[in-house]
Amino acid sequence: MRSRRFVVLCLLGVMGGVSQAQEGGASTSTGLSATRESVVKIFTTFRAPDFESPWTKQPPSEISGTGFVIEGDLILTNAHVVEQASQIFVQPPNSADKIRAVVVGISQGIDLAVIQLRKEKDRDEFHSKHPPLDLRQTLPEIGSTVQAIGYPMGGEQLSITEGVVSRIEYTSYYLNNTGLRIQVDAALNPGNSGGPVVMDGEVIGVVFSGMNAAENIGYVIPVEEVTEFLDDVTDGTYEGRPRLWARYFQTCENPALRDYLGLESTETGLIYRGGDKHLDLEPWDLLDAIGEHDIDNAGLVTLDGDLRLSWGYLIPRLASEGTIDVRVIRKGEPVDLTLPVTPGRDNLVPFIGNDYPEYFILGPMVFMPVRAELLYELYTGYLALQGNPSVLRAEELRTTEGEEIVLICSDFLPHPITKGYEIAYRPAIKTVNGETITSLEQMVALIRDSDEDYLVFDFHDKTQETLVFNREELFESTEEILEDNSIRRQGSKRFMDIWEE
Repeated sequence: MRSRRFVVLCLLGVMGGVSQAQEGGASTSTGLSATRESVVKIFTTFRAPDFESPWTKQPPSEISGTGFVIEGDLILTNAHVVEQASQIFVQPPNSADKIRAVVVGISQGIDLAVIQLRKEKDRDEFHSKHPPLDLRQTLPEIGSTVQAIGYPMGGEQLSITEGVVSRIEYTSYYLNNTGLRIQVDAALNPGNSGGPVVMDGEVIGVVFSGMNAAENIGYVIPVEEVTEFLDDVTDGTYEGRPRLWARYFQTCENPALRDYLGLESTETGLIYRGGDKHLDLEPWDLLDAIGEHDIDNAGLVTLDGDLRLSWGYLIPRLASEGTIDVRVIRKGEPVDLTLPVTPGRDNLVPFIGNDYPEYFILGPMVFMPVRAELLYELYTGYLALQGNPSVLRAEELRTTEGEEIVLICSDFLPHPITKGYEIAYRPAIKTVNGETITSLEQMVALIRDSDEDYLVFDFHDKTQETLVFNREELFESTEEILEDNSIRRQGSKRFMDIWEE
C-alpha cells in the first residue's frame, strides 16, 4: 500500500518527472502582477519516521513547493510541503534570498499548513513588500477560467498556467478527513503544491494534488476549506469539523432493493446497514433527509441550483451543539432523529500526524504503540493471518482510556541474552507475567514494579514463541545494547517519565 507521503511527493517533485508548465511572461495578464509578488517558493528538509529504528529518523530529503501570503503575516501552503520538516526556507519572488520559517499550524487531513518567518525582523521587512492575497468567499462556477501560480519543476521562475473549473465535489482527503474539492484542467506539475489558484485577482483555492495517470486533471482545496482551517488553527491545534461516524451506508438505486424495502418512488436516500452502537439508527433505515435537504439515492443533495454534493457536506454546516437532525424512513414510516457528530474519534490505532513514533527499549526488544501510518508499511495480510490485533482491531475505538496495541517493531537488537529465541514479524504483546497489556504505559509500569525473578512475554501472534528473560539480566543488557547501538535514549519521554519514577 502506498502512503500519502508517496502520493503527494510525486507532485512535489521528489519522485522525479518533468514539468510541462510554461514560465509566466508577456502573455500573462497584468492583473496577475500584484498576485505574483505574494507567491513564494518553499524549500524543506524533511525527515520521515523510521518505524524500525524509532529513536532515529530516516535520512533527510530536500523538497520544494509553493506558498502565498495571507493575513496575519502568515504564509499558506500544503501540509505535505512542510510536515516533519527539520528546516524550512522561504524564497521571495524575484530574489535569491532564503529566509528561515517555522510551522505555526498544520492539518495533514485537509493538507493545509501555515508557516511564519522565524525572526520578527525578517517578517517586518518581508511583509512590507509582499501583501496578503484576497481570498474569494464564494465558490467559482463550473467552467470559470482560473490561473494556477507556482514554482513547478522545469524552471526557476514563477509559472502561471490557465484552465477551467471542471468539477466541484465533496470527497475524501487524508487521514479519514473529508472536504470540498475543486477539479481544474490547468496544468499542475511537481512543485505547484501549496500555490494559489486565482480568478479575477482573488484566490479560489490551493493546489494540492494532480493525477499522473491522466492529463489536465488537478485538484484544488477551495477557500471554504481554507477559511475553516485558518479559524480552527488560531490556537495552534487543528481539531477538525464534526462528522457523523457511521460505519455502513449503501446507495438505494437497485430496483430489487427498493422493492424489498417497499419504498415509493419519492422515497430516496441511503440505506443504513448497522454496526454502530452509539447511533439511534437501525439496520435498513433509509436516510431520507438531513435538516430540510432531501438526499437522493446516490447520497447527494442539491444546493444553489444545480450544485450536487455528498450529503456529508452539510453535517458541519447544520450541526448544533454536537448533534445533527436527520429524517429516516423506518418500516415505511418517517422518523425524525438527532444524531451525535464529532470532529474525531478515540481510535485504538490513531494517526501520528506531524509527530514521530514513540518507543521503549528493554533489553533486545524495541516496543512501540501501533499508529495508523505504521500499517502502511507492514504486510498487513500476513499479520491478520497471525491474529495480530494491530490489523484485526485497526478500525476499533478504545475500550478503556489510553488503550494501545503494543508490538515489537523490529528484529532483536543483537545480544547473547536472545540465544535460542527468534522474533516473528512485528508481534503484538498479549501478556507480561500473565497480566494483559492494555498500553505501553501500563506495560512499562508493570515491568518497573515487578519483583519477580523472571519476565514472561506472551504474544497474540500464532508463530511467536513465548519469551522468558531473567529480570536482572534483561535490565543489565539494556545498557549494553543502548551503548553498542549508539542509542541515546532508552525511550520516548512519555515512557521514561514512568520508568524513572
